[in-house]
Amino acid sequence: MELTFIAGGVRSGKSAFAENLALSAYKGDGRLVYMASGVAMDSEMKQRIARHQKDRATQPIAWHTIEAPLRIGAIMNTLREGDVVLWDCVTTWLTNMMYMPMENKTINSSERLEEARMIIQQAFATIQHKNITFFVVSNELFDEPDLRHNELNHYRKVLGDIHQWLVEQATAAYELTEGIAKKWK
Repeated sequence: MELTFIAGGVRSGKSAFAENLALSAYKGDGRLVYMASGVAMDSEMKQRIARHQKDRATQPIAWHTIEAPLRIGAIMNTLREGDVVLWDCVTTWLTNMMYMPMENKTINSSERLEEARMIIQQAFATIQHKNITFFVVSNELFDEPDLRHNELNHYRKVLGDIHQWLVEQATAAYELTEGIAKKWK
């Protein structure tokens, strides 16, 4: 597996940058896979998801879209040799893990965050020896802790730990600010 990690703020251009990297990496040996973490919980998100699906379907190279709001591990098992995969976005997935109802789960949000860290590592372990080119997008971390919200601080810490782990695994890591990519690794 070859992994590239891309982070940036909201509207930084990170998703478009990652899509361009994935399209450039795609040689036709496998599928061009888009793992989407969004959940249509309101009309705005429904419209955004529909727009993104339509955009991917009308590109010269068709994307195989997998809606993956929670089950990253199960999705990883469906990936094939030669696939080029874009996962957008870790931040959304982690928020889903923290707050979405889960089958037969009665754990609190802090326990879910700890579980999420393990799920990410196990999911990537299942594909580490496969010929897969993987691009991971995530939002940047908040700069300052919020002293009023322990849950938010714990989320920020776990997200930071996941980012660090992904960067350690990655062959390349970028940070985007206002459409400008800074390559850190």
